[in-house]
Amino acid sequence: MMEQDFNPKLKAPYALNSKKVADATRYWLDKRGIKLEEIAELVMVLQQKYYPTLTMEECIHNVEQVLNKREVQNAVLTGIQLDILAEQELLIPELQEMISNDEGLYGVDEILAFSIVNVYGSIGFTNYGYVDKLKPGVLERLNDKSLGPCHTFLDDIVGAIAASASSRIAHRKQAEREIESGEETMDTDR
Repeated sequence: MMEQDFNPKLKAPYALNSKKVADATRYWLDKRGIKLEEIAELVMVLQQKYYPTLTMEECIHNVEQVLNKREVQNAVLTGIQLDILAEQELLIPELQEMISNDEGLYGVDEILAFSIVNVYGSIGFTNYGYVDKLKPGVLERLNDKSLGPCHTFLDDIVGAIAASASSRIAHRKQAEREIESGEETMDTDR
């Protein structure tokens, strides 16, 4: 063995543990008071008009599928961490002030949400804009500044997860219609 082959100071290369990240995503959503059923209720708000037979189970399933995407997990964990740091007042003063007050002209929280909806196409963007403006269900609670916790990022992330699950449903329902009518479908892997 050559001397260069063994160096105890060399750090082992980083290897992502996908299950650990997925589990952490679910854990931190729960720890921050977000239940998958609440996100699924937003999905129902977005899609029931178009699919009257849509069930809550389908909505929950699609939320879970969205949360299985690594890009989504990355955004969730990043946003939650920034909210926690803001609560602990550990950000640089100028950033601290903007995030603590959910400054209207600070758009990085929406940019992080866009990284989620971007996985699911343009319908994800329109769904996100709709729930972000309307703030139904859990989003109303997350936006209530009088309750204490900082949710500057989390409210947008939850809205983006719901919008993405809604988009996923729309794409899948379209594919089902095409299959039922004998057409060939191409877009089923979202």
